[in-house]
Amino acid sequence: MSQAGDDIMTRKKRARVTLEQVANHAGVSRATASLVVRGSPHISKETREKVLNSMKELGYIYDRVAANLRSQRSSTVGLIITEIGNPFFSELLVGVHEALDKEGYTVILGTTFDSPSKQDALLSTMLEYRVGGVIMSPVPGCSVDMVERLKQWEIPVVLVAREMPSGEQFDYIGIDNVAGGRLVTEHLIQQGHRRIAFLGGFSGSSAWRDRKKGYCQAFHQAGLEIDESLIIEAPATRQGGINAIKQALQHPNPPTAAFGYNDIVAFGVMLGLKEAGMIPGRDFAVVGFDNIQESSMFNPPLTTVSAFPQLIGTYAADILHQRMNGDAGEAKRLILQPELVVRESSLLHSDHQF
Repeated sequence: MSQAGDDIMTRKKRARVTLEQVANHAGVSRATASLVVRGSPHISKETREKVLNSMKELGYIYDRVAANLRSQRSSTVGLIITEIGNPFFSELLVGVHEALDKEGYTVILGTTFDSPSKQDALLSTMLEYRVGGVIMSPVPGCSVDMVERLKQWEIPVVLVAREMPSGEQFDYIGIDNVAGGRLVTEHLIQQGHRRIAFLGGFSGSSAWRDRKKGYCQAFHQAGLEIDESLIIEAPATRQGGINAIKQALQHPNPPTAAFGYNDIVAFGVMLGLKEAGMIPGRDFAVVGFDNIQESSMFNPPLTTVSAFPQLIGTYAADILHQRMNGDAGEAKRLILQPELVVRESSLLHSDHQF
């Protein structure tokens, strides 16, 4: 190949260098590298020099023209959720889109699958695409460092469904999970149950901790003891629900009812009961949380708590729009009150003995 051809190939290779490669080379996060190339004043001199040296050594070329456009008002919004396969977030997404479409915004969607590294990469990518604000359901166990980085990025951030440690600086919209957990458990206690399992989800999530708190409050108010062995963590999926109820049924003194962390877990619980030869709603009571559309169509129809995901999405979009248009007031905290929807899955025959 000629010298000219070699030069062309070299330029092509350099053009393919990514910001993630720069970050790895410099030993920093992708988010930090993104802040450096955007000229953020919140980065130390030593870190800045490391990143700049890596950019030079690797031949990274940053689009300064595009970066300068960030100073203008952006019509793009980032939305970061756990996974699109969870109907709760699908319905939340509808609320966000309906509200933002009216204002002419474009929404960039990202899913974390509850991975902190994916969340970090998504936020960095969205900044590179010049989003003017972000709506996000943070991953469980989100670090204080992540909170600090979000503050440094100087764009409005609205949290939904889950909270973060020291995240009071951000707007938050969600359901009262403590009240919801209490509603579920009180309903089951009123049905005569004393052995009630709390199944699915993980304690790293603020929603899980609050629902468990409500569960415990109902037991204490009824003067009942809590059996911690009936609180079983598992992925918030159908399979997680199946596995959790199988474990609960192996208990020497098994439960007669279960509170599923969300509706998806509750569906898995009912499937697991059927595998064990039990009929949900007749042999065993099940209650979920969220009231997604499928809950009324499941067999049997699922008793659950309405968490109003679409409304949460609408409120989050409205607040973000206000922030992107200059509202610099104190962080807003909007907590929706849950409602218990009673269906067949928790209504055992009146002559059933516990």
